[in-house]
Order: sequence, then C-alpha cells, then structure tokens
Amino acid sequence: MSDLPNLDRDRLEPIDPALYAAPGDPGHAPRILILYGSLRTRSFSRFAAEEAARLLEHLGAEVRIFDPTGLPLPDAEPADHPKVAELRELADWSEGMVWSSPERHGAMTGILKAQIDWIPLSLGSVRPTQGKTLALMQVCGGSQSFNALNQMRVLGRWMRMVTIPNQSSVAKAWDEFDEAGRMKPSPYYARIVDVMEELVKFTYMTRGRPALTDRYSERVESHAALSKRVNTGRI
Repeated sequence: MSDLPNLDRDRLEPIDPALYAAPGDPGHAPRILILYGSLRTRSFSRFAAEEAARLLEHLGAEVRIFDPTGLPLPDAEPADHPKVAELRELADWSEGMVWSSPERHGAMTGILKAQIDWIPLSLGSVRPTQGKTLALMQVCGGSQSFNALNQMRVLGRWMRMVTIPNQSSVAKAWDEFDEAGRMKPSPYYARIVDVMEELVKFTYMTRGRPALTDRYSERVESHAALSKRVNTGRI
C-alpha cells in the first residue's frame, strides 16, 4: 500500500522515534489497527481507512485493517466466534487505532459500534484499549458535519483511550474519491495526512510509559484480589 500519488513527500518528513519515544519504548514499529463502519462494496469509510493505512505505513507504522464482514451483532454469538476472536486479538496486538465511520442518520454506524462493543474494557488481566492511542475520521454524504466524530470521541474516552486532538471529516465523500477508490488531492486529504502523522507521534510518546494509565482504583482491585487468593490458600 505504498502508492501515494497525492502526497508531497518533501513536506512530510520522516518521523524520528528518538524525538518522541519514551525511555521504555519497545523499539518496534507502532502497531495500528484500523476499523471502518460500512459493508458497502463502494465504501467511502473503507476507502478513507485504506488511505490512512498507506500513510501510516509510509510513516513507519505496522498496520492491520479489520474487515467487519461476518462479525455477529454483540452477544448474538459466543466470544469464541472466529470474527470476534480475530477482532479481539487485533485489539490486543495494537498500540493505537483509527476509527473511520460514515455518518448515518446523524450518528456513527451500528457496524462500527458493534466492532467496538465486542472489545471489552478488560479480558481477565488484559485491558485491550486502555492507554492506546486513537484517531478518528468520518465521511459525510452531504455537507461537512462532526456528529459521528463527536460520538466516537466520547466512546474513545469511555474505552480509556488517548484520543488525539486532530480529526478528519470529509464532506460529500462521493466526490472526493475516484473510480478506483483513491482519494483525490484536496484539503480533506491533507487533513488525513495531518491526523495520521499526529497519531504516529502520539503513539511513540505514550507507549512505554505505563505510569500514564496506572490507576489507583485498579491497584486497589488487584490488591484485594491477591489478598483473597492468599487468604483462601489459592496462592
């Protein structure tokens, strides 16, 4: 996905991890999971997600895009359903995410929400989203709006993610992509470049710093659970 015909490569400088990474940074490429919110064959939220993936890879990230086709509605199937297991494994693997949704009836789509609903706040001792970075994009069928973005921003905070300040909203998306699904050069494309550049920088800045998301309430909970196991002879 390295084809970037509309990118001014001289203006997008390589990101030097040394400028942003924490002392405890693991050193590998930032791992970014991308979710999109439409199953249409010609899906503009998927096209935007694919443009984001190309840019992230250009900036040195390792990227996975989750295909929501076949994902059951939340709780309609057990959690060991293959698509649910795939999504949860990718969420655990990732260090940051991009959520790309159409605006439908003034809101994010149920397809994107279902993906997020399948990712719990905790899986045993693993917290799949806490402390991870998040970038948000929406595509609009008409004039530019921010309803889906605002909903996703609230949801990202609920999922305990570090939601970056920048965001992308593409107005009249049907006019911003060519027949091959590639985004045309425009200020909307430039904004997606901005968002992905910022996401990589924030991911470097926050990973390797576990103290940023070390919570008092969780330390109390962990201590109580340990004490219970000690008192009942299970440790």
